[in-house]
Amino acid sequence: MDTAKRISIRARSALFGMQEGGLLLVILLLGAMLALFGGTVKVPKLQVNERGERERVFTVEKGERVPVLEERNKFLNYQNLAQLAKDTSFIGIMAVGATFIIIAGQIDLSVGAIYALASVVGAMVFRAFGPGGALATSPPHEALILGITTCLLVGLLCGVLNGVMVTTLKVHPFIITLGTMAIFRGEAFVMTSGQSVGDFPEAFRYLIRWETGDGLSLVPLAVMIAVMIGGTIYLTCLAPGRHAYAVGGNELASRFSGIRVELVKLKMFIYSGLTAGVAALLAIGYYGSATSGDGQGYELDVIAAAVVGGASLSGGKGSAFGAILGALIIKMIDNGIVILGIDQNYSRIIIGAAVILAVVLDQFNGWWTRRRMARAA
Repeated sequence: MDTAKRISIRARSALFGMQEGGLLLVILLLGAMLALFGGTVKVPKLQVNERGERERVFTVEKGERVPVLEERNKFLNYQNLAQLAKDTSFIGIMAVGATFIIIAGQIDLSVGAIYALASVVGAMVFRAFGPGGALATSPPHEALILGITTCLLVGLLCGVLNGVMVTTLKVHPFIITLGTMAIFRGEAFVMTSGQSVGDFPEAFRYLIRWETGDGLSLVPLAVMIAVMIGGTIYLTCLAPGRHAYAVGGNELASRFSGIRVELVKLKMFIYSGLTAGVAALLAIGYYGSATSGDGQGYELDVIAAAVVGGASLSGGKGSAFGAILGALIIKMIDNGIVILGIDQNYSRIIIGAAVILAVVLDQFNGWWTRRRMARAA
């Protein structure tokens, strides 16, 4: 009987202690609140014509063509949900990289600047292959290969630079990445003189902006899911991922266990930079331009998504799936502020408060776990 009771208690603890389960519940509650209190909006009714294109539906009133409007819930309508999925993709991809960093007990404040620099450099390469570029006559596949490789390589190299300085100079990553944040963004500004870079090849923009008939951006969403799956496999199924948890949980014990701590940290910074490069590539393809001001404030959004998603700033805890759910919550907050008609200047305040609350809850959970283990002993 005692054994059965213990098994029941452990099962309940596993169920209610599952971080992702709690996040899913928060998302459902937040969505229900926005659907209930967000109200409705009248939008033009669309139909697909014989050419497969979406067009407005019109009616004739008093001899004039008048667009047909239909009433929809402000939150629960396909256009809003598609926009939410697209916005979540960019932050979610970088949040997975930030979670890698935080699991290893590190921090990266330069992720937004890496995003900006990778965007600018990648955009300059794509512009060379664009309609007015010097390489406009080159085959489309050359533009795609060179532009994509350049954008990803810039993100990767920025991550390498961060990791090398943190591991060799033995300076706290907060200081290193605070400095590189200014350096990377400054480089982006110098390269562009503060101007926007655009005029990309149509093949690249068509690839990134490939959508379903109702406007859902499939490529950013698919890449986010792929990054999440890859991150989950790396962290849970591969030895290097388990080493990251070990280093973040107890760095000294990891050293005595034979784990190459500096190499683990370097890998995490590389992955963080690479995910910023991936997000930058998707963003320039979707929006069609890049500036040195891109990614302003993304540091807060990305770290907030990782922390809200369950990553502990003390290290040793977090998941790729949780990072995606955290990014979705952050974007739902932004979306809800617009839907409810709240001043958008409050969004930073709300997100900052969410980070503090997540950290406090993490500290409380750690305290409760230690107390429970002490009692059991």
